[in-house]
Amino acid sequence: MNKTDRQLAVMLELQRHKVIRAEDLAAQFETSVRTIYRDIQALSEMGIPILATTGHGYSLMEGYFLPPVTFSAEEAVALLMGTDFIEQRLDGEYVAIAKSAQRKIEAVLAQPVQDESMRIRETMKLLHTDQSVTGVKEKDVLGQIRKAILERRKIKMTYQKKAEDATSQREIAPYGLALVQGHWTLVAYCELRQDIRHFRLSRMIELSVLDKRFAMPQGFNLNDYRPKDDRILHVLVQADSDLLSTVLDSTSFYVEKIEEKEGCLLIHFRVRSIEELLHPILSWGGKAEVLEPELLRERVRGEIEKMIKRY
Repeated sequence: MNKTDRQLAVMLELQRHKVIRAEDLAAQFETSVRTIYRDIQALSEMGIPILATTGHGYSLMEGYFLPPVTFSAEEAVALLMGTDFIEQRLDGEYVAIAKSAQRKIEAVLAQPVQDESMRIRETMKLLHTDQSVTGVKEKDVLGQIRKAILERRKIKMTYQKKAEDATSQREIAPYGLALVQGHWTLVAYCELRQDIRHFRLSRMIELSVLDKRFAMPQGFNLNDYRPKDDRILHVLVQADSDLLSTVLDSTSFYVEKIEEKEGCLLIHFRVRSIEELLHPILSWGGKAEVLEPELLRERVRGEIEKMIKRY
C-alpha cells in the first residue's frame, strides 16, 4: 500500500471509530507507529480536523464528514457481486435493499470505472445451483426470524429433524443466523432441550413469532460462539490411496486422522451417528472397507444385500 492509499485508509478508519490509537492503526496497516504519526500530521496539514487525546488516541472533530470516496473497478465489482449474493440468499426485504444499494453504487461510479467494472463482472458469475440459492419458503422464514432476533421475541414452530423423522413442537429464543454448507441455520436456545441448539430453516414448519420476550445471555456473541463438539463415535475405514482426494472433498469435516499403511489409507472419522457416513462409504464402492465399528459394517452389508436383490 503506497502512502496516498494508506493515508486515505487512515481517514476512513478515523471516520469509522470514535477514537483509535496510533498503535492499532500501525498494526492494521502493517507499518510503524512513527509512520502513522507522520500520516496524521500530513492529514492535519491538508485541513482534516483531527483531535489527539493523550492516552486515548485520535478522533475526528464532531460533525466533520469526509468527502465521498471513489471506488476502483475492482472494489466496485466486489460490492456489486455482494449485492448479487444477497439477492440469492436473503429474504425479500434485503433483496430490495441490495437492489437499491446496487443502483447507488453504479450511480456514483465514473463512466470509465463503470465500464471497466462491467467488463470484469462479465468474466465472473455466481452459479444458481440448488445450494447457491435460498428457496422462496426458506426466505420467508428467514425474514420472520431476522425480525424476531432483532426484537428479542421467542419463536414457536414445528421442527422436522430429518426427512424421515417425526416432527416435534419447539419454543425457542433465537440468538443468530449462520449460513452453514449452503443452508441457513438458526442458533437458538431450545426450551425443550434446555440448551442451545441449531435448527435448519428448511426443516421449520408452521413458524410463528410470539409476543414473549427473551434476554440475550450476557457476553454472548455469535461471531465468537463455538458449538459443542458432540462427534463422539469413532469410525475407521481402509481405503485405496487414489480415493484420498474424493474423501477429503466430500467428507473432510469428519476426518480426524489419515494414516498410510502398506499401499492403502487408514482414515479415522469422528461422527455423531453412523448414518452420516453410510451413503458416502457406499458411494466409494469396492475402494473402501469399514473396519470399525461392527454396527456400521452390518449397515453397509445390509444395504449391499438390498442392492443385490434389486439387480
